[in-house]
Amino acid sequence: MTFPLDDRTAERIAEVIVDIGGPYERKTYQLEKLLRHAGWTDPPEYDGSPRIEWLAEQLIDRKENRSDIERLLCRVCDRREYEDGESSAEEFREAINTRLAAERLVVSQTGGRPVLGTLDSDGEQAVFSAPEDLDRRLRLLIENEEAVDLLVNRVHETRLCQDSGAHTMAIIGIGSFVEGLLHALLTERDEKIRKNGFVGRNGRNTPANRAGLELMLDTAHEKEWIQLDAKDFMDNVRKYRNFIHPRAELEKQPKFDKGSVALCWGPVREILNDIEESIEPVR
Repeated sequence: MTFPLDDRTAERIAEVIVDIGGPYERKTYQLEKLLRHAGWTDPPEYDGSPRIEWLAEQLIDRKENRSDIERLLCRVCDRREYEDGESSAEEFREAINTRLAAERLVVSQTGGRPVLGTLDSDGEQAVFSAPEDLDRRLRLLIENEEAVDLLVNRVHETRLCQDSGAHTMAIIGIGSFVEGLLHALLTERDEKIRKNGFVGRNGRNTPANRAGLELMLDTAHEKEWIQLDAKDFMDNVRKYRNFIHPRAELEKQPKFDKGSVALCWGPVREILNDIEESIEPVR
């Protein structure tokens, strides 16, 4: 992705978000609330300067912080932010994408949620990749540094598979990363899970070291850490992990390609953004 954003792009994005004189004009308190909704770390307080200039300054000051910028761009295009939902969100997505085109970035609707991607060489299709700045982001969420190292390495290995054309193994690696991420978070932050394990749909407890990705996705959604559409979209990737068994691949003949892998990174980005918006950092 083209990061950091050019300063002029940041200024144009600020103009769209504030919408001075337009039907979606945001007051100062609404701008502060938007940054909080986007899960910004230490969101700034408005200082009384002109709103567009102030917001542009915040974007420029944080332009090296890819995760904060990405979450804001997606939040502006998120139907949850507007009274009429999808209609307003789509207007903002079109306006934001017009300004992002020069950076070869695009906010796409993927699984019902906005996800930031890179435009392909033709400038028409969104291509998704592993979340950027992953090491720093995970260390803000997970206390166990050994677990973070393992997760970062898992993504590195997944990228190697993706780049070498091992598409099935890359998709399996994506699901494995999400499973490890949720396991680390849920066991660190929930004492009941550490002691008693996960409660399944049948009401029975499953030991934490035996819980699968489906159960962890359900639990994270119940805790309101991730949204339903992100959970459902990731559930498809979870099912693809079954192709680790050659007999399943022979039966289904999925024919994964590089586009399949890129698509599977979409829900990963959604889930990570949701988690960062929902829980407090550990550092």
